[in-house]
Amino acid sequence: MSRRRIIGPIFFDATITTAAYMEIINTFVNQLDDEELSTGYFQQDGATPHTSHASMAEIQSFFGNRIILKGIWPLCLPDLMPPHYFLWGYLKGRVYRNKPRTRDALKVNITEEIQAVTADILARTFQNMERRVQSCLDANGGNFQHML
Repeated sequence: MSRRRIIGPIFFDATITTAAYMEIINTFVNQLDDEELSTGYFQQDGATPHTSHASMAEIQSFFGNRIILKGIWPLCLPDLMPPHYFLWGYLKGRVYRNKPRTRDALKVNITEEIQAVTADILARTFQNMERRVQSCLDANGGNFQHML
């Protein structure tokens, strides 16, 4: 997710191993344009396949030190990242509106709803992120929800 667009979705149906995760990373990277690849940050959690030496080397080959990883950033990271504080809740209400009954129907809904997110919604979401980051800085990396 960026201030310009949402990339994906990328679906997977198997257990995520390091090898599978590296394939997902390559699928993702192939959807980026040159600017996104050269200036964008990559966020991930601390799941073992995500943080293996091979996975990290693969990600660093594309993003260098522009990786947001659990343990490096403030503990309130979910409150700073648009997918966490906005996108998942926004999509959930829309994706399940027509009560999809199959996995394929659910995937269609997810894809359609992601594609329907407008530039205006993204702009407002990232303006909100800027306020959240400033609140985090004002709280010296501590809890800042009460400041929003």
